[in-house]
Amino acid sequence: MHGAPRGPAYNAGMLTLRTHESIDGIAASDWDALAADDNPFTRHAFLAGLERTGCIRAAFGWRAQHLTLHDDDTLLGAVPLYVKANSHGEYVFDWAWADAWERAGGDYYPKFLCAVPYSPVTGPRLLVGDGADADVRRRTLATALRELTDRAGLSSLHVDFLRDEDIAAFDDAWLERSDWQFQWRNPGGWRDFQDYLDALTHKRRSAIRRERQQVAGAGVACEFRDGGALDEDDWRSMHHLYTHTFDEKGNTPTLTLEFFRHLGAAFPHHSHVAFARRDRGIIAGALFLSSHDTLYGRYWGAREAVPGLHFELCYYQGIDHCLRAGLHRFEPGAQGLHKLARGFLPARTHSRHYIADAGFRAAIRAALKREAALLEARGRELLAHSPFAERGRDR
Repeated sequence: MHGAPRGPAYNAGMLTLRTHESIDGIAASDWDALAADDNPFTRHAFLAGLERTGCIRAAFGWRAQHLTLHDDDTLLGAVPLYVKANSHGEYVFDWAWADAWERAGGDYYPKFLCAVPYSPVTGPRLLVGDGADADVRRRTLATALRELTDRAGLSSLHVDFLRDEDIAAFDDAWLERSDWQFQWRNPGGWRDFQDYLDALTHKRRSAIRRERQQVAGAGVACEFRDGGALDEDDWRSMHHLYTHTFDEKGNTPTLTLEFFRHLGAAFPHHSHVAFARRDRGIIAGALFLSSHDTLYGRYWGAREAVPGLHFELCYYQGIDHCLRAGLHRFEPGAQGLHKLARGFLPARTHSRHYIADAGFRAAIRAALKREAALLEARGRELLAHSPFAERGRDR
């Protein structure tokens, strides 16, 4: 297996690039200052928690190789970077690329991935702070990522779920890719759940009311609590529900109970769980994180099949929390056409991909052009089925 170079990647004048096999080798205050916002998924505490609690390990196909940019001892930039032995836990799917390259006799894995593990969440990837030379630093990091891939002899590098500020740093050597993700937004100043319902068509408003009444009629009570208020038994219950869902679908649960506990301690007011109880017992739960303006839905699980309960815990409880807390956006996770009917409209996500082999890169570029045309048509079709009474009200 090829490996990434360790230590300094190269020295360009006074600037030095280094790689790190653990984020604990980088001071948390320095890393978070470069992240420049409170997106919880790129905070040092979140990424370090994954590493310390056994969620990032070779058995799951992950090895940390974070990239940092320095001027002498001053940290100027950083990238959350991993060596991947598979494509699990990424949500920007490149299985077909891997299959094509390996059928041609190449080794697609290992590859580089710049993203947040197990998290289809848009956020900063080229961490440079917000100084006057931020764009220059971003371009330096993007160039360094390409050069690091070539020096390591890896097939490719993938930068997933980019925020808009990072996109311009990637030159034409990178392949552009995008997709749709369903997100809820509140630009209209809705004050409460009734305001939100009033913005929907009569058909969708009635359907949501029926779904919520089904849950209440089944004797189920729901609660939305901050992670810092949960005790050991609560976290154990939420983790059991998470693993149960993965087991049912034949997937491997990679997040540990220790990591769930860590979220409550590290983000006491920005980690949340919605629990469903019947006869005082927890029968279902959903895990969320939040920033100052956005709620992020992550995992859910249920011990009983109650009609409407998935929608109640994963969507309506989240919308209710956003309206109470003054959050403007709710990202409930990847995929799920059923979200559209519940007020989550398509929002574009972006990724960039560097394929080391020029011929293979050209072939994928052509395929992505065809994919992009289909994606545009799909977006128009989705928006035509908006559940809001006034088309485009939340755009």
